[in-house]
Amino acid sequence: MLNDSPLISAFARQSGAELRLQGLILLAIAVGAAVVGIGLEKRRSNHPTWGEAWRATWRYSVGFPAVALLALALVRHAKPWLLRLPVLKLALPVLTVLLLVRLATAVSRRMFAADGAARFLVRVVSIGLWATLALHLTGLLPEIREALDAISVSIGHQRLSGWTLLRGIGAIAVTLIVALWISSLLESRLMQSPLDVSLRLVFTRMLRSAVLVIAVLVALQMVGIDLTVLSVFGGALGVGLGLGLQKIAANYVSGFVILLERSLRVGDNVRVDTFQGKIVDIKTRYTLVRSPGGTESIIPNETLIANRIENLSYSDPNVWLSTTVGVAYDADLDVVLPLLREAALQVPRVLRDPGPGAALQDFGADALVITVGFWIADPENGTVGVRGDVNMAIWRTLKAHGVEIPFPQRVLQWAPGHSGGGPASGGVETRT
Repeated sequence: MLNDSPLISAFARQSGAELRLQGLILLAIAVGAAVVGIGLEKRRSNHPTWGEAWRATWRYSVGFPAVALLALALVRHAKPWLLRLPVLKLALPVLTVLLLVRLATAVSRRMFAADGAARFLVRVVSIGLWATLALHLTGLLPEIREALDAISVSIGHQRLSGWTLLRGIGAIAVTLIVALWISSLLESRLMQSPLDVSLRLVFTRMLRSAVLVIAVLVALQMVGIDLTVLSVFGGALGVGLGLGLQKIAANYVSGFVILLERSLRVGDNVRVDTFQGKIVDIKTRYTLVRSPGGTESIIPNETLIANRIENLSYSDPNVWLSTTVGVAYDADLDVVLPLLREAALQVPRVLRDPGPGAALQDFGADALVITVGFWIADPENGTVGVRGDVNMAIWRTLKAHGVEIPFPQRVLQWAPGHSGGGPASGGVETRT
């Protein structure tokens, strides 16, 4: 009933002096929490102006509701008679819901920036919290609780009612939001540590999994659900993993194996079948590889474990490339080969150590074929551009030193008695 709502009771059954006193207390707490929250926001988020820190504090900052809730709890316990003031007591759930919603927003901004579905779920949780608070303030929550509690089902010795399930879902959602927020903070610190990239990814995956499992177990214990009831679901899940989810389970296990043994690391250049690129991320189920042209390939981790993979930068990130050029047979190779090595060194991406090399590859039909080999340290930036730059440098160098790059020549012989505008019978004409 609306007459029994805490909101109406808090304002209708008090004198004007009591309401003014509680209003002044709440105003002082709000101002103090806002000042502290703005300072924390400006220092933590590095906002350049106080105006931006102010807007962040009122829109999504966690500092303001956290400081206000702590201050309100301390003020209420400062004097015994303050505990009996209903408006102050009413402000506690309001600030608690505001803090939880801000936490959900912070988790959404930090972890789910590119995941629309996850951010939608966080938004649904926030709306559910505000709706629960509204039902509590209007006094409708007890009636809804009784109606849901009348709907129940027994699993073994455990009685599960609609209210218990709803409260369990809410508790799990809230604890997951808090757990994800805590894990995101720990992961950001861990990713800044001097550990190897693969080990950091392993620890962050394990940390998130452990935090989520603990959060779910704590939430179920909070609502009074016996965890032994979950043994049935655990057995069913095991059967499902053994039958229908073999590939998914294999990909997850393979992901941890890759991260632990560090055979493939973030930043490595690999070739999988005909696709070559740089590993940009190793997820628990798949690995993301990006080619120099910007194409991204999602490769299941089981493929990387079961098949042959070429890691072009496993022990050495340098990659060897080559190009060929032909010079005339009368060219002095003792002069030409050093010129070609010097030409390759003119390209900035070509390494000086190990330096480029040039060697006679073949005696061609029209020219002496020379292979120029060189090393680069950044194959993720592409190889076509650097090979083209080396070819241009070779062309300029040979042209500057008068070294001929011959082109194919063809000899045509006219058959006797041929009628046409060509040379006499048996004559020979050479065309280039």
